[in-house]
Amino acid sequence: MGLAAQPRSNTISPGMQSNAAFTKQALDLLYTQHNIIIMEEQKNKTLVIGASGDPSRYSYLAINKLRNNGYPVLAIGKRNAMVGDVEVVTDKKETDGIDTVVLYLNADHQKEYYNYILSLKPKRIIFNPGAENAELYDLAQANNIKPMEACTLVLLSTGQY
Repeated sequence: MGLAAQPRSNTISPGMQSNAAFTKQALDLLYTQHNIIIMEEQKNKTLVIGASGDPSRYSYLAINKLRNNGYPVLAIGKRNAMVGDVEVVTDKKETDGIDTVVLYLNADHQKEYYNYILSLKPKRIIFNPGAENAELYDLAQANNIKPMEACTLVLLSTGQY
């Protein structure tokens, strides 16, 4: 006895509909994640110096706001910490592709970072309130780096970052 061919149905069973919906959700999620990665690759990488894991500190708020706006962020601080998905490290790692260095250190504490910052060849350095430093400002200009005395949080909030 041979098996009779079953006619193919054009209807989708409830189980198949569930799988199709799950697959669409998975593809939508992958698409969203892919777009986030592309957006981060297109946005300029920022290095925050003077970063803190303390939620009451402006550097903490800035890191979160930068990440929420899709910017890739590296962070250096006095203590190892996590700010969202950003690891705050204590050492000056060699890295390339830094567009902006954001400072949350006063002028006296910046001196140890001068050579490191200049070696990164960023396009700009943002001196947040309390981090103003005429010496580093002049060094930046002499090295074709745009120095800015501004508040990172305000720049992000007003779309000027």
